[in-house]
Amino acid sequence: MTNLLTHPAELFLGSDAATAMAQGARRFGTAAQAVRFAMEHAAPVSLHGALLRTGGRTLGPRQIRALHRQIGQGALAARKDARQLRA
Repeated sequence: MTNLLTHPAELFLGSDAATAMAQGARRFGTAAQAVRFAMEHAAPVSLHGALLRTGGRTLGPRQIRALHRQIGQGALAARKDARQLRA
């Protein structure tokens, strides 16, 4: 799923999927930006019905959370590598 992070994305937020669709999409240059916004800035209740459309796929709240964990793990690994290069 990580290769999806580079595709443009539409993020729908709402207390359920119907509400999220009715409110319309926020558009992002990459799915990574959309995932970060959803997990770090959106109201927690709006994640219940969250949908992310990217790369021809539609992902639900659990998949969005999983992508956010992957982004975080990648960032930690990159910082570790940078520290090792400076040492």
